[in-house]
Amino acid sequence: MPFDPKKTEQNSSADALKKSAAAVLSTEAEAIVNLLPRIDENFVRACEIMLECEARVVVTGMGKSGHIGGKIAATLASTGTPAFFVHPGEASHGDLGMITQKDVVLAMSNSGETNEILTILPLIKRLKVPLIAMTGNPQSRLAKSASVHIDISVEKEACPLGLAPTASTTATLAMGDALAVALLEARGFTSENFAHSHPGGSLGRRLLLQVGDIMHVGDEIPVTEADKTVREALMKITQKGLGFVVIADDQHRVLGVFTDGDLRRLLDTPNDFRNLLITDVMVKNCMTISPAMLAAQALEIMKDKKFNAFPVVDEDKQLVGAINMHDLLRAGL
Repeated sequence: MPFDPKKTEQNSSADALKKSAAAVLSTEAEAIVNLLPRIDENFVRACEIMLECEARVVVTGMGKSGHIGGKIAATLASTGTPAFFVHPGEASHGDLGMITQKDVVLAMSNSGETNEILTILPLIKRLKVPLIAMTGNPQSRLAKSASVHIDISVEKEACPLGLAPTASTTATLAMGDALAVALLEARGFTSENFAHSHPGGSLGRRLLLQVGDIMHVGDEIPVTEADKTVREALMKITQKGLGFVVIADDQHRVLGVFTDGDLRRLLDTPNDFRNLLITDVMVKNCMTISPAMLAAQALEIMKDKKFNAFPVVDEDKQLVGAINMHDLLRAGL
């Protein structure tokens, strides 16, 4: 009788659903724990082969193992081990050309008898490419054909029917993560290295984005000369919309700054200050930052010093840009 997913079963009560889910997690957790004794000389040799690889780790697997293989390849690639996934079915129809003699192949199959992988084994051997196999059957043809075999067998699947790959795919994924992290540490891979392969993520922005990448330059810089009045300087603040103005000499060296906050403090004085020279009321010896400074560092300084904006100067102390808190926040920091 065909399965009817719309049919309501008696065992779909809340307690039954919780019990089923708990059993799955328990079975899969046990499968991972059982992998610990298999972090042995074979695991070490697999790591050594991948560390010695001059090119890429080519990951392959069929069906659910293929889905896990795609994730393992992505994890390897993002943690310092160049890798990509090749579908074994497509490999025998031209994609095998992606594998070179300097590569390493990481093949995974729970049974170790996946036809699509076995079909391409002779070609892999002909290329003399090292083959690392991850299977649940050490006596399988894939395991015996490999340069090194890692046992990822499980006592049982979490699926009560024993059919759907569940605990076995979890074990494969966990062992793949173990390989990736072991290689990461062996290579001395750092958070900065990670950021270079994740420039779009928040970590990448924090570790790669520099002040010079987002600062205002040219006509966008709110700058005025030392002989201008407060009235004229205020016009610059209004026009540029950064909440401050930089006072610079004729060599573009920063003499000081005048901010919205400075203006509010002047408003509390009884005297008419509008026609005073801006140099009479500016903040002298103000803090400046470099365009090479990390934007995240600039943001931390702003928070710590209670500043909202900075002039940006080059190594010759000449004004090259301006940046404020809103610029940093818009950059996703």
